[in-house]
Amino acid sequence: MGVDQLLERSARRAPDKTAVVCAGTRCSYQQLDEQANRLAHALIDAGLQPGDRVAICLESSLNAVVSIFAVLKAGGVFVVINPQTTTGQLTHVLADSGAIALIARGKQIDSLRTMWPRLTRLKTVFVVGPHQAPFVSSGTRSASLQDTLVAPGSPATPPEKRHGDTDLAALVYTSGSTGGPKGVMLSHGNMLSASAAICAYLENTPDDVILNLLPLAFTYGLGQITTAFRAGATVVLERSFAYPRAVIDTMLHERVTGLPLVPTIATLLLQQDLQKHCFPDLRYITSAAAALSASKIQRLRAAFSGVKLYSMYGLTECQRVSYLPPDQIDAHPTSVGIAIPGSEVFVVNEHGQRAAPGTVGELVISGPHVMKGYWNQPEATARVLRPGPASGETLLYSGDLFKVDETGFLYFVSRKDDIIKTRGEKVAPRQVEEVISRLPGVAEVAVYGIPDEVLGEAVAAVVTLTQGTSLTGERIQRYCLEHLEAFMVPKTVDLRDSLPTTITGKVSRRALQAETATRSGEACT
Repeated sequence: MGVDQLLERSARRAPDKTAVVCAGTRCSYQQLDEQANRLAHALIDAGLQPGDRVAICLESSLNAVVSIFAVLKAGGVFVVINPQTTTGQLTHVLADSGAIALIARGKQIDSLRTMWPRLTRLKTVFVVGPHQAPFVSSGTRSASLQDTLVAPGSPATPPEKRHGDTDLAALVYTSGSTGGPKGVMLSHGNMLSASAAICAYLENTPDDVILNLLPLAFTYGLGQITTAFRAGATVVLERSFAYPRAVIDTMLHERVTGLPLVPTIATLLLQQDLQKHCFPDLRYITSAAAALSASKIQRLRAAFSGVKLYSMYGLTECQRVSYLPPDQIDAHPTSVGIAIPGSEVFVVNEHGQRAAPGTVGELVISGPHVMKGYWNQPEATARVLRPGPASGETLLYSGDLFKVDETGFLYFVSRKDDIIKTRGEKVAPRQVEEVISRLPGVAEVAVYGIPDEVLGEAVAAVVTLTQGTSLTGERIQRYCLEHLEAFMVPKTVDLRDSLPTTITGKVSRRALQAETATRSGEACT
């Protein structure tokens, strides 16, 4: 079975059921399947061979979903690229992946004008929107995506299957927060096993309506599509949370039952007057991408009484690692839970041995959802994928520091690279952030290390406040002194209106460190 068959199976079972809602347009499973079939045939006619990569640089939209499943039906490998990415990043992904086709808007294609000599494999471009013959090099075919989807005589039946379970389905490029972006190779089997596990613990059914506010270039966002289609549910695509009240109206109008969040969206949502609304259809909320503070979990539970809240942890390299069952939140409020069904996770010490409960070590994951490796990066692959004790078993070393309690619940400590070494001690930013977030009036907080001639590194905090709050940096430092050891107290506290984020909604410590370095350099000139 392939990922594309999730769509085909739901189209056979309930052809008239709404699969996707986006920008006022409703598309049934049958309509979506037929459009994907037409584009798949066009890709094959353009020369796509099994295993060829096709880049999709589109906002979350019906066209993006159609394109993903068309590539899979044609036997190709899809590469979703966030349209907000820079031209340099877009060029890097196209060149690194060796994409033979690109599906994008004209402005993205035209931005590649000076970069085209690097894109030697790119032979076909499908343009979304007005097709005004955007710049392409000689020998590159350009066509309108919309014309392709409605072309007279274009077959609406699926092409012959051209892939197997172990074949690649997607290349998902990491954000590059710990080095250059890497293409994570996910097979059909990887994606199917992850969607099956997620559907199981969320108890998804055809009655679910999932509101996706997340980029499809992000496995958390992409996973909303695969899990919904596995269940035969409906996905409502919103391109951003820039207008929270409009999103709340959409939740009510579409009778949304599932709401996936990242911490930054949760913060914006909690700033709304949620008491004015009743969400009788909302069944569950999930949170991933970054750890959700215990105080924010409690505020969400208070705002959405009776709704199940799942605090989760995941990696691009395996999509999802763990989830905290909602009935365990009170007993384990800061935990990210237990392994997803069908997988195993454990913590190892610096000698590679399983760590005792309560001991900090590296998290290791085993299961059918673990990636095949990094595209064209065998050395990087070998560092994180290592043989397990069982025959044919592959273990994924996450690079994240965790501890596990006596009952097997997991607790995120820090990325290895984020640990702050100060006064001869090691400080996990997450531990300081948890304390600051408990202070009334704090909306968001990010803690990171800055160079210090005396301490080696100093702890720095950047904080945003809820509306009408008059906290000061000094007050926050005093609060930390009351609840943390002295070496963990931030040396500086910077109050801001907002925190820098990545395109996937994570607070970017790298951007904060770069800003600090820039200010330090300016001060020295």
